[in-house]
Amino acid sequence: MQRKHYKEDLDLVVGLPGQPSIYFQHYAGYVSIDKYKSLFYWFFEAKEEPMEKPIVLWLNGGPGCSSVSHGALKEIGPFLLNNDGSPAGVGFSYSNRSKDLKHPSDRTTTRDSYAFLLKWFDKFSQYKSHEFYIAGESYAGHYVPQLAAYISLQNKRVKKSNYIHLKGIMIGNPHLEENVNNIMSVKFAWNNGIIPSNLYEAIMAECEPLLDQLNKKISAKCSELMGVFYGFMDGIDGYHIYMPICSNSTRKVHHIYYYGFIKEPRGYDPCGSSNVFVTMEATYLRRAEVQKALHANVTHIPYPYSSCSYDINVAYNISQVKTVIPSIRKLLKTGYRVWVFSGDADLAVPFEGTRHSIMKMKLTEKTWNKWGGWRAWYHKDQVAGWMIEYKEGLTFISVRGVGHMVPIYAPAASLSMFSRFLKGEPLPFNATS
Repeated sequence: MQRKHYKEDLDLVVGLPGQPSIYFQHYAGYVSIDKYKSLFYWFFEAKEEPMEKPIVLWLNGGPGCSSVSHGALKEIGPFLLNNDGSPAGVGFSYSNRSKDLKHPSDRTTTRDSYAFLLKWFDKFSQYKSHEFYIAGESYAGHYVPQLAAYISLQNKRVKKSNYIHLKGIMIGNPHLEENVNNIMSVKFAWNNGIIPSNLYEAIMAECEPLLDQLNKKISAKCSELMGVFYGFMDGIDGYHIYMPICSNSTRKVHHIYYYGFIKEPRGYDPCGSSNVFVTMEATYLRRAEVQKALHANVTHIPYPYSSCSYDINVAYNISQVKTVIPSIRKLLKTGYRVWVFSGDADLAVPFEGTRHSIMKMKLTEKTWNKWGGWRAWYHKDQVAGWMIEYKEGLTFISVRGVGHMVPIYAPAASLSMFSRFLKGEPLPFNATS
């Protein structure tokens, strides 16, 4: 049967340099959300029966990191480079109004993302009736719940043609609350023998009272001690403490611990999966023939493509929304499915911090045995991690032995988890299920 032609066909990607033979369609290009801003997208149709499948929006964090070079080319996309974005200003997304790049925030990102979705579904109108999910990791732990809650609110107000069939969200190693990750990173480091006990005790005495005090200013002493703490991170990859780092000093990049404690750049040298500013993906996406194939950089943005935008990261108002727990509560109350997963070797956004935030919600466990609902889940006859389900609709999952970007370190287990989330199926609870 001959395929219908849709107005999005102008965005059909053909001749992507280095692309192998494929059996699916993919599209890339811009969606203008107002007269100033245009957001870039890359959409992959399912290989089999795309008109029967849900639509998933994937967002990376940062803030200021591109979902194209990270999500599409490293984590969940169909292509992976051989070794040989939202908000505007991230990746290929742009604004021709300078103030949009000077004051990005969660609220502007939420509004822009919603405007993008309305325009995108107008372009891909054949998918308007499909189930819709939002997923992401890291600072997308802020983006995703807020965008989902905003969609839920707008769905009560909009006409039928603009209704988005949101069903749930999935967030990995998510930044949920200000202060929590930093303090829990200290506990994680101490439990793993990275820092001495006297430093741990000093930080806990000075900083732990701030753990749930979202509106309390960080003391100068706490900030100073956290600076000492980050000094102990030299020589390890904070995104996966058990992975070796690259020794090629010419590829040194900076990662900023910026959540209110310290604003000094701290160096990591991962050379690959966690190298956020200069990556082989960014090098590939800077090529003119690649940009042409992806219908990207049509306005000739006056700076080279970067996997993460340092300027957006520094300018981003991360203190505008200090916690997304209220957004998650609203989603659960409305009946949306919420899965939260966490690689347990991540120091940057540690499992302990995510667990702390979820436990504060005081949800009701689905009991598994006399000890409650905590149990192992399996992939290929091996324990892949542990999990707990709550009656309100939230599932919290640990992924064993992997770091911050779970799909990079455990792609097969991640795919199993992702597929079961979309199908509404529980994770396997024994080696034979």
